[in-house]
Amino acid sequence: MVNPLKICNNTQVKKFTWSYSSISQFKQCPKKYYHIKVLKDIKETETEAILYGKRVHKSAEDYVRDGKEIEEDFSYIKPSIDSILNNFKGKTYPEIRLGLTENLEPCEFFDDDVWYRCVVDLLIIDPDGKRAVIIDYKTGKSKYADTAQLELMSLAVFKNYPEVETIKAGLLFFTNNVLIKENYSLDKESELWLKWIEEVNKIKKCFESEVWNPKPNFTCYRFCPVLSCHHNGRN
Repeated sequence: MVNPLKICNNTQVKKFTWSYSSISQFKQCPKKYYHIKVLKDIKETETEAILYGKRVHKSAEDYVRDGKEIEEDFSYIKPSIDSILNNFKGKTYPEIRLGLTENLEPCEFFDDDVWYRCVVDLLIIDPDGKRAVIIDYKTGKSKYADTAQLELMSLAVFKNYPEVETIKAGLLFFTNNVLIKENYSLDKESELWLKWIEEVNKIKKCFESEVWNPKPNFTCYRFCPVLSCHHNGRN
């Protein structure tokens, strides 16, 4: 594989780690990303929906890993999880944390040289080791589905499990039992990485220039925690 990092410039910038969520936050507003991820002088408030989602994920994790009974409030998720486990046999890894260095080498999630991080809600490796399944649990509405997250997870799996050649991935929306599917193959790995490296380079440029411009968006008026921004409707 040709190392896609060669497209990066050689300017030294502050070391940072990234994930799908941080890329999404940067694309929404560089200034918001700067305060939350770089300065870290502002923390986002965990909404009721976020807290609910965490409880659902924990219940699903305990069920898959330990066979622990799912909380009654979340019993509706069991049929969907059982369907996945019954249809895809192999070694299961619930809530597995994966890391990569900047050279795209596997590393631990909290290693000093970790560059990219992701958490896969459910990873299943086929007994032959060549095929894998990735499932990302969702407690929101399927109309907001974004499979880009699955693409990044697949790239991390390919690096951490180099014997894997193909991946079936899906966003599993519990509320309406919808599974949005995507397929990924090892032979497309380089092509996919180039796209994501391009996104990461945009963040690097902000570090280099020390300019983090605000980007007005739907969160400004009611939801953005960066009150110092002139686009914020609550300042």
